[in-house]
Amino acid sequence: MLLEVALAVVAGAVLYLLLFRTKEETLPVGDGWWGEGQKPHSSEDETIRPFKVETSEAELNDLYRRIDETRFTQPVEGSRFHYGFNSTYLRKVVSYWRNEFDWKKQVEMLNKYPHFKTRIEGIDIHFVHVKPPHLPKGYTAKPLLMVHGWPGSFYEFYKIIPLLTNPVGHSLSEEPIFEVICPSIPGYGFSEASHKSGCNSVSVARIFYKLMQRLGFREFYVQGGDWGSLICTNLAQMAPTRVKGLHLNMVFVGRMKFIRLLSLVFGQRFPGLCGFEDEDVRRIYPCMKNMFYKIIRESGYMHLQATKPDTAGCSLNDSPVGLAAYILEKFSTWTDPDFLHLDDGGLDRKFSLDDLLTNVMIYWSSGCITSSMRFYKENLGQGIGSNQHDKVPVKVPTAVASFPNELLHAPLSWAKDHYVNIVSFRFMPRGGHFAAFEEPALVAEHIRQFVRKLEQK
Repeated sequence: MLLEVALAVVAGAVLYLLLFRTKEETLPVGDGWWGEGQKPHSSEDETIRPFKVETSEAELNDLYRRIDETRFTQPVEGSRFHYGFNSTYLRKVVSYWRNEFDWKKQVEMLNKYPHFKTRIEGIDIHFVHVKPPHLPKGYTAKPLLMVHGWPGSFYEFYKIIPLLTNPVGHSLSEEPIFEVICPSIPGYGFSEASHKSGCNSVSVARIFYKLMQRLGFREFYVQGGDWGSLICTNLAQMAPTRVKGLHLNMVFVGRMKFIRLLSLVFGQRFPGLCGFEDEDVRRIYPCMKNMFYKIIRESGYMHLQATKPDTAGCSLNDSPVGLAAYILEKFSTWTDPDFLHLDDGGLDRKFSLDDLLTNVMIYWSSGCITSSMRFYKENLGQGIGSNQHDKVPVKVPTAVASFPNELLHAPLSWAKDHYVNIVSFRFMPRGGHFAAFEEPALVAEHIRQFVRKLEQK
């Protein structure tokens, strides 16, 4: 009798695990409505409309007036960027912005690629869609969805787009050529913000999946970093038969499992046993003792935005200089943590002021800083690792470009816990968080290598 009961319990447990596992093989697509009021009974307008970035004299005059009325605070002597954006250098940036930066010229540059809008789940979604200028006869471009993060924008991809759509110097018969789609996350740039709470990464993944379907793509590749990494991961979990390959330059590992804590303790002494490569050891040690301080130092913004985004958003949306300081400080230390020790934050070592201020102006002109910050609350409000997508394995072929100055380093052994089909993992020689913006050639080459590998199969 006891044996029968035991067998029944074991069988029940196995059946439960099998059913539980089956439920989590993919992420449900679901549906949503993020527009104002109730969802109408009539079908949604699926028209894809051309869009142009525009500016006006009134917008510029308002910007200049606000800049001229800025009240600066004297920095602590010798503080460099240790207290945040150094106000002495900020004055120089603001002077360039006020007197030399040509927003009208940058608007023309932004419009060099075709922009569109379309309505999905009640809100207008903005995207850039670039097709190859030259395609050999009978050759089909590979659709590639590229998704930005915070505090970036679609503009992060402007330097990598030509390397993917028109790979000069490569054999067209062997080299994949891409048709690139770069949407703005809802509430970022020129995409309308959600009017309701709950529009998280899974919701955005579904919106972008509908966008790709609306554009006529049955199968496609996806690429992302920062929030774009999570959105693209969710899309791969949601539509694994449609996403042919997932390319990431940032890996979300979720909760810190006990085995990972053990690997951190013993990894330097027994790297092979802990699944670490020599490069993993170089990146994690001997700086591990400073790692937790670094996390606290660089994540203050996240705690604020994941709890009370609208409070800080009020001031940032009202002050262009405050907005610039808040955004550009991330382009300093997230590009290279050692830039903290420089008077100018090292901002012009990887970027031009024109590029940096163009990204700031996308936030300013669209008034999207508050809605962009809300995305943290929508995704982190329930806690890290507590979402359904954290429990769904990613089976789509995956490539990881691991940059040395990324905010957190995820060894391959950690990444494989969640991304179970990693076919390419490369330690990049240089670069940080804003990979496609910083090192477009490195990212483009790795994307091509990854897709070429998959296509040859």
